[in-house]
Amino acid sequence: MRATVASRKNASASVISERVGALDWSAIAGELDAHGCAVIGPLLTPEECEALAALYPADEPFRSRVIMARHGFGRGEYKYFAYPLPGVIAELRTALYPRLATVANRWNETMGVEVRYPDGHGSYLDRCHKAGQPKPTPLLLQYGPGDYNCLHQDLYGENVFPLQATVLLSRPGDDFAGGEFMLTEQRPRMQSRAEVVPLSQGEIVIFPVHHRPVQGTRGTYRVNMRHGVSRVREGRRHTLGIIFHDAK
Repeated sequence: MRATVASRKNASASVISERVGALDWSAIAGELDAHGCAVIGPLLTPEECEALAALYPADEPFRSRVIMARHGFGRGEYKYFAYPLPGVIAELRTALYPRLATVANRWNETMGVEVRYPDGHGSYLDRCHKAGQPKPTPLLLQYGPGDYNCLHQDLYGENVFPLQATVLLSRPGDDFAGGEFMLTEQRPRMQSRAEVVPLSQGEIVIFPVHHRPVQGTRGTYRVNMRHGVSRVREGRRHTLGIIFHDAK
């Protein structure tokens, strides 16, 4: 018997949910607390990565295209997906969110931020949409030789979920060289600390959108985070960005 579209989608959602649920979330939370980022996976298969990267030339799945050099963002380009999102992306968003909401709520409590996040991603998106942020924010990025992404923060409105994720869809060393994911952390009265995060195909890095708490000798303080991508030296690099709040 041929599976229906709905049954195939449910099966796929179940597979993604099972992969996410099988991760050691206690260890992931510990990495986020200690270092400001955590690498998980590979969570997507090479076939899933290649299928997502292959969407880039099309127009239909996307709502807009950004040429980074036109805005001083760096070099390269990216496209924001339109609703409804491709199944794998929607499923990753739904499966990752509740685990990250637990960390986000704890972080906000530690930093004295009053905002709290609901257990389900659908409830959080309802909050975004009611506040005038209805546009989906997951995006597909494409870099070629000489391209890079300047250090930045993905803030799209009043509602900002504190954590986001990036999935490397290409094969480092085979599809491209260079193009390392980077994080910087600005602590009060200190110079910025930089961290380069190596990824393999299908791996996901989770990191702060804006701030994270750090334990100091005089208690907890808030540090400012930015992320970017170093220069691609050769080849083509595709990544998937998963942001959990929507945009204006």
